[in-house]
Amino acid sequence: MPEVLSAPLVVEFPFTRSLGPVQSAFLTGLRERTVLGVKTSGGQVLVPPVEYDPATAEEIRDLVEVAPTGTVTTFCIVNIKARNLDIEVPYVYGHIALDGADLALHGRIGGIPYDQVRMGLRVEPVWTEGGRYPDHYRPTGEPDADYDAYKELI
Repeated sequence: MPEVLSAPLVVEFPFTRSLGPVQSAFLTGLRERTVLGVKTSGGQVLVPPVEYDPATAEEIRDLVEVAPTGTVTTFCIVNIKARNLDIEVPYVYGHIALDGADLALHGRIGGIPYDQVRMGLRVEPVWTEGGRYPDHYRPTGEPDADYDAYKELI
C-alpha cells in the first residue's frame, strides 16, 4: 500500500511570465485609471485587449482608449461564498460593455441591491485606494441603455 503523506505537498513554479506589449499597456493603463482596448483591422474595439484578432488571426497593436463607463449586458447573482474572497453573498457579477468597446468585460456590480441590477443598467468603475483595477462597478444614475444599443454584446 502506498505511503500517505501527512503534510501538504508544496509545488512551486519558479518562472516569470511576460504579458507582452498589449496586455502590459492594458494593465499599466488600469493602474492609471485609463481603460485601453485594441482596434482590429475591421474596426472593432476589443476590451480587454488581445494581441491577435480572433476573426482573422492578424496581429493587433493599435491601442485605443475607451470610456470607463458602460452598460450591463448580462449578469448573475452569486449566492455561494467563494474561498479567499471577502465579499458578502449574495452579490452580482456581470458582463459590462464599456462605451466605445465592441466586447463586454466582466466585473462585480455593487452600490445597488442585488435584486435591482438589470440588463441595460449604466455603470461606472469604483477604484479602491492603490487598486490596480476597478473593485466593482456601480450605477451612474443615467437612464438605462436601450436594448438595441447592447444586444449584439450579449
